[in-house]
Amino acid sequence: MNTLEVLKKRRSIREYADKPIPKKVLEEIIDCARYAPTARNVQPWEFVVVTGKPALERLAGLCEYGKFIAQAGACILVLCEDTKYYLEDGVAATENVLLAAAHFGVGSCWVAGDKKPYGKDVLKLVGAPAKMKLVSVLSLGYPKSKAEFKLMKKRALKGMLRWEKY
Repeated sequence: MNTLEVLKKRRSIREYADKPIPKKVLEEIIDCARYAPTARNVQPWEFVVVTGKPALERLAGLCEYGKFIAQAGACILVLCEDTKYYLEDGVAATENVLLAAAHFGVGSCWVAGDKKPYGKDVLKLVGAPAKMKLVSVLSLGYPKSKAEFKLMKKRALKGMLRWEKY
């Protein structure tokens, strides 16, 4: 897919085929994440990629609305040091993960993040240092159906675009 197709076709995918994601693809996705914009070039992020089924099942059990993580091919945790703009920086890296995954035909779903009460349990599960904040939990996997990337109905641009003032 070209860039505009990726931006317009990316969807939250919650049903995955039983097919592993090659390590090289996961590395490319994370490589794209590290190119995200970051305030003052601080780059406070770290990424934990979870692919083992027992750990995916434990993550699924922790994440309130993420039971489908257990069936995912991988789960990427975006962590950031507690800097002034950690959330903005981490969210930018998160979006790059979601878009890069779509480029490779890998479905993804942003399950949870910074304000969830189980965030500390997720950090503990992966052995993250106390200085880290959980910005996002992202499930990844090849969609069960190619129809998953179909275009969704969106609000019309005309109804939300304003020029010069509201």
